[in-house]
Amino acid sequence: MFKLFGKKGGAAPAEQLAECQKKRDWAGLCRAYYALGTAAMDRGDRNHAQLWLHRADTIYSARDEVYDKVGEQLADDCSSRIGQLEDTHILYNDIPAQVEEKAEGLGDIRVRVWGLLSLARLAKLVNRLSVLPGCGSLARLDWAVDAVLNAFQAPPPEDVFNSLKDLSGALYELGDDPAFWGMGSEIAVPGGMPFQVFDLNGMMGVHLEIDAFLSGILDMACARLQGQEPPAPETGIITGALLPDYYVRTGAEQLEEVPPIKAELGRIWSDYEFVCSGPSWEAVAERTANYKELDILS
Repeated sequence: MFKLFGKKGGAAPAEQLAECQKKRDWAGLCRAYYALGTAAMDRGDRNHAQLWLHRADTIYSARDEVYDKVGEQLADDCSSRIGQLEDTHILYNDIPAQVEEKAEGLGDIRVRVWGLLSLARLAKLVNRLSVLPGCGSLARLDWAVDAVLNAFQAPPPEDVFNSLKDLSGALYELGDDPAFWGMGSEIAVPGGMPFQVFDLNGMMGVHLEIDAFLSGILDMACARLQGQEPPAPETGIITGALLPDYYVRTGAEQLEEVPPIKAELGRIWSDYEFVCSGPSWEAVAERTANYKELDILS
């Protein structure tokens, strides 16, 4: 049995996880996260259970050989526990549900613009992460924000369309790469704990929500050219800049009281009012440009 449990808050002992990372023992790393998650869940700590169980799930889902080593019993129990957590009232579940409810009456373009504004707030952070091994594709998000804004107003040129498609694919593949979940790569955060690439794993995976958002923009562009209605827009990216995994991992107990999360929630609802007001494209561009300069961890 892994002796991985700290005295407070379900904090993962860095030396145990680092040892698995150093040995590239992905099955061991997965088991370690699973053990932390089950312990947190059994003591009623739903935020840490969400954090650690989803990390285990990401790892064994990424590689068949890891799944085979950890075994079907672990994977099934992990999946079952994650399903149980989906029915609990925690920020991970409640805020996306509120966003989804608000989005129902907005209409296609306003929902997508709401998502674009949240996407813009991720640009500065992921650009810093892009220097880490395997994360180079993240450097293109700043460009993608502007490309999406332009795509609302005119069909994207073929080269832009293909570049957005390539970026979407690269983000999808990032979650299967040990560079994302296995290496422990991180960047410094002034005045705070380092931010890990794996901290993007929360909220259903920020990288996957960006992928889904970009794919939706491409679908919208294709539908318009064919005179068809585009598929309903995804809303997951709207909560993408909350980054709860980072705050849970670094010791937060009440996520709703974490100052950067409170600030981001304020921006999400402010953006909702903004898109409801029917802003001009010039106003959207100005708000987007300002958000791209924002440090959401401060």
